[in-house]
Amino acid sequence: MNENTTLTTQEVADMLKIAKNTVYELIKRGELNSYRVGKKVRIDLKDVEEYKNQTKSVKQSVKQSAKQSAVPIIEQEMDTIQEPHVVEGYPKQNGFVICGQDIMLDILSRHLQFHPKGVQALRSYVGSYNGLYSLYHGNVQMATAHLWDGDTGEYNTPYVKRMLPGVPAIIVNLACRQQGFYVAKGNPKGITGWADLKRSDISIISREKGSGTRILLDEHLRLLNIAAGNIDGYHRESTSHLAIASLIAQGGADLGMGNEKAALQVNGIDFIPLQKERYDLVIKKEDFWKEPFQAVLDIIKSTAFKKEIEGIGGYDLTQTGTIVGET
Repeated sequence: MNENTTLTTQEVADMLKIAKNTVYELIKRGELNSYRVGKKVRIDLKDVEEYKNQTKSVKQSVKQSAKQSAVPIIEQEMDTIQEPHVVEGYPKQNGFVICGQDIMLDILSRHLQFHPKGVQALRSYVGSYNGLYSLYHGNVQMATAHLWDGDTGEYNTPYVKRMLPGVPAIIVNLACRQQGFYVAKGNPKGITGWADLKRSDISIISREKGSGTRILLDEHLRLLNIAAGNIDGYHRESTSHLAIASLIAQGGADLGMGNEKAALQVNGIDFIPLQKERYDLVIKKEDFWKEPFQAVLDIIKSTAFKKEIEGIGGYDLTQTGTIVGET
């Protein structure tokens, strides 16, 4: 094939040996260039090669990340990318919207479309904080969160109580993931943990405000009494674990934060595990027994769903489907 060859998303997935959903995630994050012919998504071979070499796509992603906001983009899980439905920064209320950024939710949406009690779900790609805010305002039907509270050491429940005041909610575990530092291969700066953020010779890149990863960082800085403004690169932001890991691999910073799954997808970095996090679904109690929500619970407990997630790697499904909190 020459560099002008045009590929479908499935052909790209086969070439990179990843799930087709991962291809869509790369496109949505701005890490893989694409275009549309009618409503069909197409990718040039040269752009796939550039992504593989971590050149053009990564630079674009890092450059664009500072300009990106927390405005959600809603897209249907189909073989096409549809136009987003946004009203004043939030999804329209005429659909079933699942809020969150993990690829697990793309897979869940696909399963939900074919479940007997399911619906065709829309996706809102925003972080945990903005997802809960949108759930409170009724702009999404289901949110996800991985928000760590430094005072209690607990995930999600303290934030749900504060951000959904007067709104009883049920918190269901979707998966557990390992959070940690991305560092260059061989860890040349000898980084071992949170205390290294005090060092003047360390530069970082952060996730965007409102994401669970950024809140985890900020909570540890607060507990360690580290002034964020004194950390080189703290105010640089990216909305993707993959983009951060790739930047570290290229020497663009000494340290970045993200989950272990993304570290497995990028060459040239090491992963320093720091904390096991809970990634949960948040559902209003008034909705819990409605058919689409029960369909979601059926799906995430199913063998078929778990096997598909296990095939991706990087997730602990021990508590998947378990109610882990109520407010």
